[in-house]
Amino acid sequence: MDNYNLLIEKLNSISLDGFSAILPNIIEQINNKDINFYEALNIMVDNQIKVKKDKVYAAGIKVSHFPFIKTLNDFDFSFQPSINKAQIKDFCTLRFMTNNENILFIGTPGTGKTHLATSIGLEATRNSKSTYFITCKELVWQLKRARNENTLERRLKHFYSYSLLIIDELGHDVLEEDEANDLFQLLQMRYEKHSTIITTNYNISQWNTIFKNSKTSLDATLDRLLHHSNLVTINGPSYRLKDISEYLIE
Repeated sequence: MDNYNLLIEKLNSISLDGFSAILPNIIEQINNKDINFYEALNIMVDNQIKVKKDKVYAAGIKVSHFPFIKTLNDFDFSFQPSINKAQIKDFCTLRFMTNNENILFIGTPGTGKTHLATSIGLEATRNSKSTYFITCKELVWQLKRARNENTLERRLKHFYSYSLLIIDELGHDVLEEDEANDLFQLLQMRYEKHSTIITTNYNISQWNTIFKNSKTSLDATLDRLLHHSNLVTINGPSYRLKDISEYLIE
């Protein structure tokens, strides 16, 4: 084996594939005297850092259970002018997580709530923040099953542990008293310790229809959730109909 291929093999064996991936180009630039040794080393180190970050990001994506991969660049803010674009971009700086704040997206179905929540979650994942996406229906089902199996505390700790928890579609189903209590217990654990994003089709004044038989849990949940929270109300047409709106007959 020649020295070049031996070097490639050694770099890959110690997981420096970011080095080996651009080595041919670096050699060519050095031979052409376009860069010196220190510049070459800096370029290779930068690429290795990028490769490592990309791997961490890919791994984070795999465990976060996002419903799709869509960033803010994929969102058409002109279609939803009620949304403060600057505010959403600020969320993507993750400053709200530094302050252990929550975000509550409220809007009718199809207005982009899940897209925006996912975009923020992807940015958190990109910055190595443990993130998990789950529908409210699935969350309360998992907590209910854990309660029946006497493992509720362990399951609550699991969801508590994420730096960012995204709970999608609160209000999809009416919560029974035990389910409402489980949800409150989780939010109480995360209160002022970790950030939570919730999406819902219901205005806060309508939440009594979600927590139908659990006024105590409703009041306690609102107290914990709304304190240190950013409320984003989206008033606009269904984002899902955007691409076909021109074909709809008025």
